[in-house]
Parts: sequence; C-alpha cells; structure tokens
Amino acid sequence: MTTPAAVTASVNASTTPWQPQQLSSKDVTYSTWICFFAWVFAVYDFILFGTLLPVMGEHFTWSQATQAEIATWVALGGAVVAFAIGPVVDKIGRRAGIMFTVTGAALCSLLTAFAAGAGKGALVAVRSGAGLGYAEEGVNATYLTEIYAASTDPKLIKRRGFIYSLVQSGWPVGALIAAGLTALLLPVIGWQGCFIFAAIPAFVVAVLARKLKESPQFQVHMRIAQLRKAGDEAGARQVAQAYGVDYAEHAKAGVAAAFKGPALRATLVLSVALLLNWSAIQVFSVLGTSVIVSVHNVSFQNSLWILVLSNLVGFCGYLFHGWLGDRIGRRNTVAMGWMCGGVAFAAMIYAPSDLVTVVALYSVGLFFLNGPYSALLFFMSESFPTSIRATGGAIVHAMGPIGAVVAGLGITGVLTAGGQWASAAIWFGAVPCFLSGAVMLAARHVAPDSIK
Repeated sequence: MTTPAAVTASVNASTTPWQPQQLSSKDVTYSTWICFFAWVFAVYDFILFGTLLPVMGEHFTWSQATQAEIATWVALGGAVVAFAIGPVVDKIGRRAGIMFTVTGAALCSLLTAFAAGAGKGALVAVRSGAGLGYAEEGVNATYLTEIYAASTDPKLIKRRGFIYSLVQSGWPVGALIAAGLTALLLPVIGWQGCFIFAAIPAFVVAVLARKLKESPQFQVHMRIAQLRKAGDEAGARQVAQAYGVDYAEHAKAGVAAAFKGPALRATLVLSVALLLNWSAIQVFSVLGTSVIVSVHNVSFQNSLWILVLSNLVGFCGYLFHGWLGDRIGRRNTVAMGWMCGGVAFAAMIYAPSDLVTVVALYSVGLFFLNGPYSALLFFMSESFPTSIRATGGAIVHAMGPIGAVVAGLGITGVLTAGGQWASAAIWFGAVPCFLSGAVMLAARHVAPDSIK
C-alpha cells in the first residue's frame, strides 16, 4: 500500500520545475585542476614532437626541408581533427569532450614512438590524431567559460579571466616539461622512450576526468533539445525563458549557425587572427629549436635550455594577460600583446648571436606571443552562444593549424630554394604575429563581466 508520504513525494517530484545540477566551489576547483593538467600534458606531447623532430630527422636521415614538410602535413591533419571535435562536443557535452580528447592525445603520443619507423605517412597519420590534444584547449575554454559564468563565488566572478590564465599557462608549463625532460631523458631512453613516457601522465588525467560534472549551461541546452525532440515546444520555451536562453538562437545550432547573424563577425575575425598568429606559433614555438640553432648557431642542447628559460618568462605572460583582460577587455589585451610579440621576434632575428641577447628577446617574444592566449581562448567562448559555443570555437581553433600549414609551406619553399631560416622566420613568423594583433581590433568588444 502506498503511504501518504510517498504520494506527497511523488507529487512534489512531478510538479517541481526542472533544474540543472549545480556545481559546488569544490567541483569548480576540481574542474580547474583537471583542465590545467590535461592542457599541460597535451602541450607536452605537442611541443615534444617539434622539439624532437630534428633528432628524428637525423635518425631517419631526413633533410630540413623534409622535416618542415612533415610538420606541415601534421598541422593540416591536426586542423581537420580540431575542426571536427567542436560539433561533437556540442552534442556529447563538455565533460565527455575533455575525456575523449585527453585519451586520444595520450594514445597518439604512445603510437608516435612506433609510427615513424613505419614511414612518413604513418607518422603524419598518428600525429594528425594527436591534434586531439590541441583541440582539447578549445574544449577546456568552452567548459571553464560556462562553469565560471555559472558560479556565484564573488571572487571567481571578478577574477575568472585571471584564474583561467592559470589553466592556460599549462602551455609554458608543458613546454618546460618537454624541453627539460627531453634534455634529461633523451640521452638515457632515446626519442622513442620520450614519447612513451609522455603518454603515461595523460592517461592518468583521462581517468581522473571521469569525476568531472557537466556545466549547468550545457545541461540546460540538452534539456531544451530533449523537450523539442519530444514535441514539447511549450516546455522547451519555458526552460529557455527560465534560464535566459534565446530560444530562436538555440534552434540554430550547427556549423552553419557560426556563419550567420552576430556570430559571423566573431567567426571571420577570430579565424583570420588565429591563422596569422599560428604561423608565428609554428615558427617560434613548435620549431623554436630549429630557428635558434640555425639563425644564431646555438647547439641543440643549449637551445633546449633556452626554451626552458624563455618559457618561464612565457608563463608570466599568461598570468599578466589573464589579469589585464579582466580589466581592459580580452580583445584589447590580445591585440596589444601580439603586436608587441611581432616586434620582439623581429628584433631577436636581427640581433647579434649573443646568448644573453637571444634569450632575452626570445623570452619577450614568447611573453607576448603565448601569453595573450589566456585571454583569447576565454574571449572566443564569450563570443558565441551556448548552442554553438564549442562549434564556433572549434572553427576558429582549427584555423590555428591552417596557419601552421601556411608557415610550413612557406618555410619549406624558402629552405628548398636555398634561402635562410632568418628570412623564413621574419616573413612567416614575426610579420604574421604583428598582423594578427592588428586584425583582433576588428572583433566585437565583450565586456569582461557580461557573460552570465
């Protein structure tokens, strides 16, 4: 026999309005740490490949032009993967997206140790799959933008850009680990062992990511989609109204929606800016050892330690630009930083081959090249509605590897024609870096406190 208490509980359950599962401060903190370590080890693998490419080239007797060609095809494959992951994450969720990208990147790092021996084609295929690690950056930004905006913690609301910069600082931390551990482990376990070693912590993070909770915004998004699919139009509109969602905008989910209405400007401007900037990333971050060794005749071992020192300065750049973005806006912060970075790298190329001068200018360049990404990734997510936040971000994010492809083709052409690394680094690194900052000024300014 059903008790009165049970009947009352049943009635209350059926009449209580649906609500998304809320995240506690502890949940937000855990999510922040998982995203940080996921990004650290994704970057570790990403930079590891560029750092060890000269060593792999020596092992397989690949010329510099061949190495640049491999890097170009890898970047192109990574762009395809990065583009494809956005619509997937808008369907399966932010939590599942992080687990998928971290696991995929770890697996590809492991396979890299064996793929090179099977030929250049196999290596390109595996390293293209490692583009999941790069794509994870965009998934991180989408997820953290939403959970930070949903937080009621006044300290987090005021400083969410700075706190995200701590997560995004996983780039220089990952680069430091890649350079430092390569210098220590390469003589002991070889380049294949370095890739196997890099996969272990990434698999650990993938397991820990299972405890993440979905963002309230995506829960609302999925609830509306479920009600619409069930034919409950009135219920879907009621949920949208209750949580401040533009119902008409919600119905326009998909890749095409990123090229319509207010989203079009964000998609075009940010895509061009990222394409240009990633040309500089390819030259000065991914192939940084090649530039330093070739332009200033620095030994490979010394170039690794230059990367360590300069990325320590780059870490400070992330914190600075995250802090500044909370105050003057993320668009202005990114634009200023990238233009300064272009000037610093040009000065580094033309500077005397003095170790102190090279380290100083290269460090300043990375400060202004990598640092603004702590503001940019957050700004990208702020520029799109929840229904296409991952999709729009993925489209823009995919332009990064395309920029790397352009740089790779340009560098390969210059070197094949008998040109020098200095010229290649100027035209495909320093100049695009400056131009990317100028293009950012065409983006719509978003007030740091406007995303709820």
